[in-house]
Amino acid sequence: MSFLVVFFFFTSIAFAQTATIKGTVKNEEGKPIEDVSVIYNQKGTTTDSNGTYTLSLPANTEVTVIFSHIAYTTLNKKVKIPKNRNLFFSPKLKIKIEEIETVVVKDKKDDAQGIDKVPIETIKKLPSANAGIEGTLKNIGLGVSGNNELSTQYNVRGGNYDENLVYVNGIEVYRPFLVRSGQQEGLSFVNPNLTQNVKFSAGGFQAKYGDKLSSVLDITYKKPKSFGIGLEASLLGGSLTAEGISKDQKLTAILGARYRNNSLFVNKKDIETNFKPNFTDVQTYITYQFNNKFSLDFLGNFSLNNYKYTPVSRETKFGTISDPKALIVNYRGKETDQYLTLFGALKGTYLVNDNLKLELTSSAYNTQEEEHYDILAFYGIGNVNADFGSDSFGDVEFSQAIGSQLDHARNDLDALITNIQVKATLKKDKHLFEFGAKYQLEDIKDRIVEWEVIDSAGFSLRPPNLLPNNDEPYNSYTGPIVPFTSVRATNNVQINRISGFGQWSKSTYINDTQLWFNLGVRAQNWKVKAEGIEEKGHTVISPRAQFAIKPDWKKDMLFRVSGGYYYQPPFYRELRDSSGMVHPEVKAQRSIHFVLGNDYSFKLWNRPFKLVTEAYYKSLTDVNPFTVDNVQIRYRAENNAKAYAVGFDARINGEFVEGTESYFSFGYLKTEENIDNQGYIARPTDQRLKFAVLFQDYVPNYPNLKMYLNMVYNTGVPGGSPSYADPYVFQSRLKDYFRSDIGMSYVFKDAENTTNIKWLENFKEFSLGIELFNMFDVQNSITNTWVRDISSSRSIGIPNYLSGRVLNVKLKIGL
Repeated sequence: MSFLVVFFFFTSIAFAQTATIKGTVKNEEGKPIEDVSVIYNQKGTTTDSNGTYTLSLPANTEVTVIFSHIAYTTLNKKVKIPKNRNLFFSPKLKIKIEEIETVVVKDKKDDAQGIDKVPIETIKKLPSANAGIEGTLKNIGLGVSGNNELSTQYNVRGGNYDENLVYVNGIEVYRPFLVRSGQQEGLSFVNPNLTQNVKFSAGGFQAKYGDKLSSVLDITYKKPKSFGIGLEASLLGGSLTAEGISKDQKLTAILGARYRNNSLFVNKKDIETNFKPNFTDVQTYITYQFNNKFSLDFLGNFSLNNYKYTPVSRETKFGTISDPKALIVNYRGKETDQYLTLFGALKGTYLVNDNLKLELTSSAYNTQEEEHYDILAFYGIGNVNADFGSDSFGDVEFSQAIGSQLDHARNDLDALITNIQVKATLKKDKHLFEFGAKYQLEDIKDRIVEWEVIDSAGFSLRPPNLLPNNDEPYNSYTGPIVPFTSVRATNNVQINRISGFGQWSKSTYINDTQLWFNLGVRAQNWKVKAEGIEEKGHTVISPRAQFAIKPDWKKDMLFRVSGGYYYQPPFYRELRDSSGMVHPEVKAQRSIHFVLGNDYSFKLWNRPFKLVTEAYYKSLTDVNPFTVDNVQIRYRAENNAKAYAVGFDARINGEFVEGTESYFSFGYLKTEENIDNQGYIARPTDQRLKFAVLFQDYVPNYPNLKMYLNMVYNTGVPGGSPSYADPYVFQSRLKDYFRSDIGMSYVFKDAENTTNIKWLENFKEFSLGIELFNMFDVQNSITNTWVRDISSSRSIGIPNYLSGRVLNVKLKIGL
């Protein structure tokens, strides 16, 4: 409360005889422009990343406000504002064009920082089984890959899902702990209908971002400019978005509610189930501008995922053309999971003057997760009729019972993460200084009761690493029956973290060559405290640097290099080993990044195009080895490995069809690890090749009829082994992943298309479309089910297939 009182005191004194002009500066396409100079009488400010500005003026005095930018024409505006009043003025600036092979000179600040801007309108249109920002990143993001269309998680340049930072309006957000498969996830935290800007960096990012090894996704939710309602509905669920602004334009609010049901996808898999998912979330972003100095923002989220799964039977064909086989399973039992997430954050922003900005943010995240199941499976291997001339071609003719398996879990987790953070931004001449400090407390309560009993040919299988081994049916075993896997643990863990950063940026010119620098450093200290375990503390320091140069060439080229030391202090998941025991002594994993990039903007067919290429190398030490089963990551909780990742990414985007934006991407990656000095082997995320296409088109004679094609090909990752297996023995890879989704929509009305149809008069937007997911019906697999046969002492890997071909209908309305 004292924080607010101080703000009100200073602002009331400083603005007794002043007025304010504020607004958003945009280009002719309606996109915000950053770093526009807004001045009068050599006093002024610049627009932020959202294009917004606020400038104090003398009251009751006519002054000329000048809007200028190196890439746009200058605009002069004469104003005279009464005392203590606000004038909202949002101009549009025209692009300044120089006659150098008709290349348009544009702002390159984000490009220089190695930050990729993902167009939000493209995200909303992309046909995807899990539509949203993360799904688009897998398609067009440099270095991003994913081989599970039901999951919002993604890998970046050899890292796993836990190595990616996600921010919403500068506030870090988290994902659930216990989720095992993509079909359990439901919805991502980020709501694309609330989003204004999407920025992404695949490595070599600045010190102001947090401590992770791989990437940062920086989301900005929008501040409404007017009242509006949006509605989307499809066979997969729906969403409702409402936004508005108060009469005095001080209060803005946007609310989004979403519902999703994955039954349409699961019913296309090879498992017959009674599947009742229910994924719901509600988010809001509220801002209040007390005056032109102080504003308060609130971000809130409620999410509830109910997952009820009752498998009935399964028939999966595998093997070769000459020797086809089938796995036949009959089930008893069910699984009931629930994930309840609550999140709230409050941020105060105070503009001390035109050059100094202070921010104070506090947030709390609570996740309550339950994972309860008892599933009994009776399975056998059958021969498939491969005679093309037979009436029973493809049918299972003979099935040999192999055994049964009982899986049990009663896992409960309650995690509360609270933090408070302060940031300062100082501009001085062409220098930009940024500082920040943060305190975070993580309180984790976790109970794990999980076991698996396997019966093969009437004999109970013992764990593979437990002596003596099974020798039935040749010699009887008279010892006690032991579950094949068993985990029992109860953990109460508290982690205290103190972190901070400081960085300096500068943009300058040498003749007509533009240079940009960034130097920064982060530091973090954390202490892990758990019942019955000695408290451990650790400290890491992370220096980082970036440099970019835009030569004075006829070709529009930008070169950049970035790197530094990147640490990932362990979260609770990384401290817990496969037996459920917590290890406070686990150190932060370290990665040295080196990224070299080039952006080339050019014109083809008299239309704009851009080619982005990046080469990278990462050297990792103190690596905590892990396995991946669907989307579940299990760590060894040891720093007993070293690793590396090397690769190359390229993407070209532009108007392949005039008036639309399309993307073609390619990626090469090689990542290996050396565990306990046994030699280098492929990491679980070693996805060597990636090809992706996002193509947009329309019918020339009917431009309102639009088409969107989303196509991804990834080579298989090492994931064909059981989680308990020695990775040096099992290096088999999953099948290559190929998926193609296509969507067509007819736009009756939107901002660019008007209509004379009377019943559409009250709509701002109205469109109807169809989507065909996995249109070639490719059987992609994410993991293997391992069937053990004691009589032959072998384990047979049966692929777990993802979703097949699915048709969806989609309606979008805006009021």
